[in-house]
Amino acid sequence: MPKVKIPPPYQGPTQGMERVEVVGTTVRECIEAVGARFPGFAEQVFDAGGAVHRFVKLFVNGDEIDRAAADTPVGEGDEVEILAAIAGG
Repeated sequence: MPKVKIPPPYQGPTQGMERVEVVGTTVRECIEAVGARFPGFAEQVFDAGGAVHRFVKLFVNGDEIDRAAADTPVGEGDEVEILAAIAGG
């Protein structure tokens, strides 16, 4: 099963879980599977229109994918990582 690596700022809905094993064949399906299990999670990654928020970066097995490519396929042993860009001043 693919795993989704959750960044610390997004671990509220997952109750502190850093990695969640999911059933999914694309990056989007994997993130939505986490959201189905932990309400409020997917909204941190996707906007109301289903696009990836501009401050979120996605990776598959350590390789960054374009935010517009959330439908990138993933396999059984793949890891989807979400990186939350934190703004400061």
